[in-house]
Amino acid sequence: MKKDKENIKEEINTSNESKNLEEVNKENKDKNSKQKGEEIENTKEERVEEIEEEKLNEEIRQLKEEKIRVLAEMENLRKRFDREKIDSIKYGSVNLARDVLSPSDNLERALSAINKEQDYPQSIKKLIEGLLMVKKELSAALEKNGISRIDTLNKKFDPKLHQAMMEIENNDFDEGIVIQEIQTGYMMHDRLLRPAMVGVSKKTKNDDEVGVNQDLDLEKKDNEKNPKN
Repeated sequence: MKKDKENIKEEINTSNESKNLEEVNKENKDKNSKQKGEEIENTKEERVEEIEEEKLNEEIRQLKEEKIRVLAEMENLRKRFDREKIDSIKYGSVNLARDVLSPSDNLERALSAINKEQDYPQSIKKLIEGLLMVKKELSAALEKNGISRIDTLNKKFDPKLHQAMMEIENNDFDEGIVIQEIQTGYMMHDRLLRPAMVGVSKKTKNDDEVGVNQDLDLEKKDNEKNPKN
C-alpha cells in the first residue's frame, strides 16, 4: 500500500514535470515566434526606411540636376545679353552709317571731277578747300565709329567683300583680280557695311578659242533645233 502511494506520487511528479516541460517549451516557442515576428517587423521597417531614403536621395539628385541646368541657362542668357548689348553698341548706328555713305560718295565724285591742273579763281579754290575739309572730317567721323574702307585694287576678288559689276580683259593680271573700283566698299568693325562694286580682270581670248567657242555655240543651236530621237 505504501509502495502504491509512492508510485502514485512519482507518477504525479512525472506528470507535473512533463506539464512544466511542455509549458516551458510552449513559452520558448511563443518567445521564438514573437522574436521572429519582431525581426520580420524590424526588417520590414528597415526596408521601408531604405526605400524612403533612396527616394529622398533620388529627389535630391534630380533637384541638383535641375539647379545645375537652371544655373547653366541663366549663364547662357547672361552671355547672350552681354553679346547683344555689345552688338547694339557697336552696330546700333548701321542704318545711319549707310545713309551717310551716299553723300560721301557724291562728295568724292565732285572732288574727283575737279581738274587739278586748271587755275581756278580764288573763290572756287576756297570752295574746293572747304569740300576737302568736309571730306576729311567725314572720314574721321566714319573711322571714329569703326567704319573703314575696303581695300580692293589689285586684290583677289572676294564675293564676301566685292560685288563684280563687269569683267575687263587684261592679260597683265591673273584672272579674278580687282583692277577697277566703281564704288567704294566699307566695313563696320568686323561686319560688311557695303560691298565694293568692282571690275574684275579676265584673260583675252585668242582667235582660235573664239572660233572654237562659236562652233560649239552653232552646234548647240543646231542640236536644239533638230533633237535626235
